[in-house]
Amino acid sequence: MTLKDIKHWVFDMDGTLTLAVHDFAAIRQALGIPPEDDILTHLNGLPADEAAAKHAWLLEHERELALASTPAPGAIELVRDLAARGYRLGVLTRNAQELAHITLKAIGLDQCFAPQDVLGRENAAHKPDPDGLLQLAQAWAVAPSNMVMVGDYRFDLACGRAAGSKTVLVNVPDNPWPELTDWHAKDCAELHQLLN
Repeated sequence: MTLKDIKHWVFDMDGTLTLAVHDFAAIRQALGIPPEDDILTHLNGLPADEAAAKHAWLLEHERELALASTPAPGAIELVRDLAARGYRLGVLTRNAQELAHITLKAIGLDQCFAPQDVLGRENAAHKPDPDGLLQLAQAWAVAPSNMVMVGDYRFDLACGRAAGSKTVLVNVPDNPWPELTDWHAKDCAELHQLLN
């Protein structure tokens, strides 16, 4: 199967469709999370009251970032072309669903994704868990092997692998995870060229 044969695409958001702006070290410091811990996993392990307060802080911090989102090179052209071809498009992000919609609107891609096909951390177990991809596969009535997960980090690729989907790494100059990657493109513009 070539990339051109795949008509069901799922994108990570931050760092994939947008320029990466999250300062994860600063977020960990502000929330009192050890440097080596995954932020969402750490928060989910806290007592309910503390977790709720820290999630609320994170949501407001990320809201500011979402409103100021900038598209990644080639992302607009790629997504609009895929939508014009009639492909089914989804977003699977570790961000909140509400903020994913704000981000898509900020970069001018909100019309390319059906609202129910944009999944955030409250809709599915967070990546690298394949839950969100499997939910989209079921909703779209397509085998996960006929889908592709596009992202900029190991969690995106591992999620795709665990679901049985194809994977594309973008916006990373060298591929540090070749065992998880089916295709590697320096950015969405180069990925777009692979479809022509």
